Amino acid sequence: MSDELWGDKPESTDQEGHSSQPPPESSEQRKQKKKESREWRLIEKLIMGLNAEQRRSRRWGIFFKSLTFIYLFAALIIFIPDGWMPSSKDDSGQHTALVDISGPIAADEDANADTIVGSLREAFKDPGTVGVILRINSPGGSPVQSGYVYDEIVRLKGEYPNTKVYSVIGDIGASGGYYIAAAADEIYADKASLVGSIGVISSSFGFVDVLKKLGVERRVVTAGEHKAFLDPFTPLKDSEKEFWKGVLDTTHKQFISQVKKGRGDRLKDDPQLFSGLIWTGEQAKELGLIDGLGSPGYVARDVIGEKNIVDFTQSQSPLEQVIDRFSASFARTLAVELGWKDSPIRY
Repeated sequence: MSDELWGDKPESTDQEGHSSQPPPESSEQRKQKKKESREWRLIEKLIMGLNAEQRRSRRWGIFFKSLTFIYLFAALIIFIPDGWMPSSKDDSGQHTALVDISGPIAADEDANADTIVGSLREAFKDPGTVGVILRINSPGGSPVQSGYVYDEIVRLKGEYPNTKVYSVIGDIGASGGYYIAAAADEIYADKASLVGSIGVISSSFGFVDVLKKLGVERRVVTAGEHKAFLDPFTPLKDSEKEFWKGVLDTTHKQFISQVKKGRGDRLKDDPQLFSGLIWTGEQAKELGLIDGLGSPGYVARDVIGEKNIVDFTQSQSPLEQVIDRFSASFARTLAVELGWKDSPIRY
C-alpha cells in the first residue's frame, strides 16, 4: 500500500533525485516579508481612505447641488410678478375691474396688445364688473400695439354701454400710454404724474464718417433704390429724409385724430398740445388732457362707487416668463446677426 494512503506525502524530487522543497526562510527574510506586508497594508488603507473621501465629497456635492436646484425651483414657483393685486378674479359680487398697463408698449413686452386686450375682455364680460380702471404707467411704445388696444376699448364700450372705462395714470402716461388712455370715458392722474407727449419719433445714429476714418468699406446690395435708406452706415439723402418725415407726420395725424376723438371738446385750444411736450398732472388738467386728480382707489371708491377692486390683468406663470425671456433674447440676437431691425417708429 502506498504511503500516500496513510497521509504521508513523499517528498518530491527532481529528475536527478534532489529535493524540490524550498529552503527554510531565514529570520532576515521573514522580517523583510513582514515589513513589506505592513507597507502594503498601509498603502491599501490609504487608498481606501482616499476612495471614501472622494465618495463623501461626491455625496456632499450632489447634496448641495440638489439643495441649490430645489431652492431655485421653489423661488421660481412662489415668485409673483411685480404689480399690485388687491383681489383675485374668483371674488364674487360686484367689483371694479382693474387692468394694468405697465412699461413699454410693444409686442415682445409685458404690455403688449394681446395681453391687454385679453384682460379687458375678461373684465368687461364678468357679470360683477360695474366699472373698469386702466392703471397706466407707461412711457409709450409701438403705434400699432397702442392702436390695437385703443380700438378694442372703443369696441368693448359699444358692446357693454353700461360699463364705463376710466384711465388712471401713475408716474407717467405718455405717447402710446396716453394714446390708450384717451380711449377711456375719463382720465385721472396724480398731480405730479407726467402726461402727454403727443408726438412721433424715429431715431438712429449715423456712422458714415467713422467708417471713413477707420478705412472700412460698407457693402450693401439691394433691389430697390431706397431699400437701405435707414441704414446708419450710409448717408441719408435729403429726398429720403423728407419722405420719412412724411411717414412720421401721417402717423402723428393719426395719433392726434384719436386723441381728439376720445377727449372731444374737453381739450383746450393750445398750439403746444400736440407738439410732443409733456406736462404734470395739474398742468394736464388745465389743458383738458385729464379730467381730475386721483388714484385707482379714489376712482373706484368715489367715482365708480365700488371700492372692491378685482385685478383682471393677465400674467404669465414664472416658468412661462423665463421661457419667453429666453426666447426673446435669442430672437433679438438672431435678428441682429441677420441684420433685421425693430420698427423705427414709436410714440
